[in-house]
Amino acid sequence: MASRGRSETEALKQNLEEQLERLVAQLADLEEAREDLDDDEYEETKQDTIEQLEDFKKTLEKLMKGNMSLVDELNGMQLAIQAAISEAFKTPEVIKLFAKKQPGQLRQRLAEIQRDHKVGKLSESRYKQQMVEILTALKKLGDTLSPSEAAALASNSNQALSEFEKVTGDIGGDKVLKVAGSQVQEAAK
Repeated sequence: MASRGRSETEALKQNLEEQLERLVAQLADLEEAREDLDDDEYEETKQDTIEQLEDFKKTLEKLMKGNMSLVDELNGMQLAIQAAISEAFKTPEVIKLFAKKQPGQLRQRLAEIQRDHKVGKLSESRYKQQMVEILTALKKLGDTLSPSEAAALASNSNQALSEFEKVTGDIGGDKVLKVAGSQVQEAAK
């Protein structure tokens, strides 16, 4: 009782993160196995996974409305799910790192794809796609982009990522959520 639900909140958060990781891994596995599947099977499996993500998003929205102590943690996961559903991000690893709010690992992934591109291991189109996804995720996490990164993002951004930027901007922002959460905590004292 003394924890006032903190341990339960942490257990719920852990379960939700595991479910999100499972769904993202499912998307990654599907992309890796794409060549082994016929088009209908691939599309059906992908649609099923997207429906699961949509259901998961609805569950998160319900939790966010009913439990203010979960808002901040769930907000990041909700944005990651929105990105997956809108297909703004096509790289499951980027979605996963974004959901876990790990800008350092996103920076490491950016360095890896730059290296792979230089040695010819990654095509130009695949490199640009992943680079833009990572830079967008970093920007949304509040990481400062260098002038060259900002220019690369501006010149290579696509419509899906622009829509993602607009949608996430419309949600309200962490400041509003933090103020609301602190007011609820103060009222509970």
